[in-house]
Amino acid sequence: MNVCDLALAMEKIAPLRYAESWDRVGLLVGDRARPIEGPIVLTIDLTEKVLAEAVEMSASALVAYHPPIWQPMARLTDATPSERIIRHAVESRIAIYCPHTALDATPGGVTDWLCEGISGSGVEGKIAGDCRAITPAADATQETKIVTFLPLEKADTVRSALASAGAGIIGNYTVCSFGVRGEGTFLAGDGARPVIGEAGRLERADEVRLEMVCAKRALPLALATLRQFHPYEEPAIDIYELSPKPERRAGAGRRLVLDRPCSLQELGQRLKKHLGRARVQVASVSGPDDLQRTVKIVGVVPGAGAELAPAARAEGCDVFVTGEMKHHEVLAALHAGTSVVLAGHTNTERGYLARVSTKLGELLPGCRVIISGQDRDPLVFLP
Repeated sequence: MNVCDLALAMEKIAPLRYAESWDRVGLLVGDRARPIEGPIVLTIDLTEKVLAEAVEMSASALVAYHPPIWQPMARLTDATPSERIIRHAVESRIAIYCPHTALDATPGGVTDWLCEGISGSGVEGKIAGDCRAITPAADATQETKIVTFLPLEKADTVRSALASAGAGIIGNYTVCSFGVRGEGTFLAGDGARPVIGEAGRLERADEVRLEMVCAKRALPLALATLRQFHPYEEPAIDIYELSPKPERRAGAGRRLVLDRPCSLQELGQRLKKHLGRARVQVASVSGPDDLQRTVKIVGVVPGAGAELAPAARAEGCDVFVTGEMKHHEVLAALHAGTSVVLAGHTNTERGYLARVSTKLGELLPGCRVIISGQDRDPLVFLP
């Protein structure tokens, strides 16, 4: 096994296409070709104590849920904790991989794990209710469609060239295209150098209409490649923008419709039990003394999910469950008619590491996967 195998395994667990565009995910530190000879350590926050723990056990890699590199680093010295952590990891030959929002958004990921506990299913992997993303993910590889027209004998060459530039990807399939034969006409003007026929005369040619989907980010290269390999001096090219195809079960946040409506009190108790959390904060729309208010539709976002609270309300959620919100964000949710349940930022994430450990163990047989013992919520409640 090497670092590349770890990255591929994490990509299966939490495909990076589900990560938010602003996020810092994937392999952040390390050589993909370096062998994994020591344990893989899982953590929510990569602190100096966690790194020291990993160094002591001669770990080869760290999977840190929160990105340890966020702002660009101008230097790697001992000046700040962030610099010390990255420098020490590099010097200790420890790779660092971060899944963050990709792990939240993927089906069966952190957010669905929270929904299991909130729904009260009592069965691992089962959610007792209808559950879908608040902001559905869409496949970025099919944002546009390139259409061109060319002689049949050149179709394979151009199709392969476009595929090499990133076009024609549909799910796990590549070099996907569609072609239909027809007749094209053209009249070459003065100074033109037509491949078929002569200038100044209307020509007819048997052609293939070739279609391939393409991501917007790959479009400039795909078009340049198409013009390079197309046999015509002035190829006919059409670009169609495609409507996104949302994935119901993947994306940011969840809208959970409970099979059995329950009170805010019961919902909070379910969350406490699921997280092993001593305290959960609840803010009821009808006042702090009314925790028996019945709720049926729940918005769920791990960590700090305040940005999705308005979208959850627009989706009809009675209550919004997340890790932390600012005081005025809670008030805004209450004024909008949504009760709030808060369980602590990392407490809504940390319990999922056990499932990551199990999945990595299955995908990387022979590798030791260890959940950090030094990774803890920095905040504690006084008795």
